[in-house]
Amino acid sequence: MLANPENQASIPFYQPVGDECEVFERAFKLKLPLLLKGPTGCGKTRFVSHMAARLKLPVSTVSCHDDLAAADLTGRYLLKGGETVWADGPLTGAVRNGGICYLDEVVEARKDVTVVIHPLTDDRRILPLDRTGEVLEAPDDFMLVISYNPGYQNILKSLKPSTRQRFLALDFDFPPAATEIIIIATETGLDEDRCSLLVRLAAKLRGLKGQDLEEGVSTRLLVYCASLIVDGMSLERAVEVALIEPLTDDPDVKTGLKDVVQAIFG
Repeated sequence: MLANPENQASIPFYQPVGDECEVFERAFKLKLPLLLKGPTGCGKTRFVSHMAARLKLPVSTVSCHDDLAAADLTGRYLLKGGETVWADGPLTGAVRNGGICYLDEVVEARKDVTVVIHPLTDDRRILPLDRTGEVLEAPDDFMLVISYNPGYQNILKSLKPSTRQRFLALDFDFPPAATEIIIIATETGLDEDRCSLLVRLAAKLRGLKGQDLEEGVSTRLLVYCASLIVDGMSLERAVEVALIEPLTDDPDVKTGLKDVVQAIFG
């Protein structure tokens, strides 16, 4: 049976939009790895934190980047007090002790990272450590979760089919308007009428993706904007610093975005 924490207040807020929580729980129960696909700021990381708390599991989150190598995940020998000692990386620590290891934007990491996670994503569920000569077997309460943004996928940075087909996968997107209003209001305390206006604006800005903008405005940025408004910043300035400036550096595009804002807020 999957446990729920007794103190519900300790669970990070997440508003489901489908059966993603059930899929996550079943993946954990059946010891299956999980891939989350979706745009930046749509709630993937919050979802993992929420599920980790629901399942009473520790979570190690690794934000992958161009210089991240397999050794950063597995561990390395370090000099301490004149002695050479082995230090587990976050992946090794999770395999030894149980919990969730979450590799965020995994395609940004070096290619040897996918090589090291492959043995953990089949029925072996093992992590070979060449440097120490160990072969660690993942415990029942270990789970590997990875994510990436298909919007940034290209020939040089993509997840190979041989890796994708080792994972269950959930497709994330920005929430429906009614759900997004609830999220912003719950996270910030902003009244629902103004949250509704922010969500309407977000829909207009997201419609410009692929034209004037590379990415649409994220739910995360909407929460930032609402937080500024609740803290006393003017609506106009909050929208500018949270919803316009982060999206583009082009002066002409900024002017166009401000026109969209004016049309929504009057």
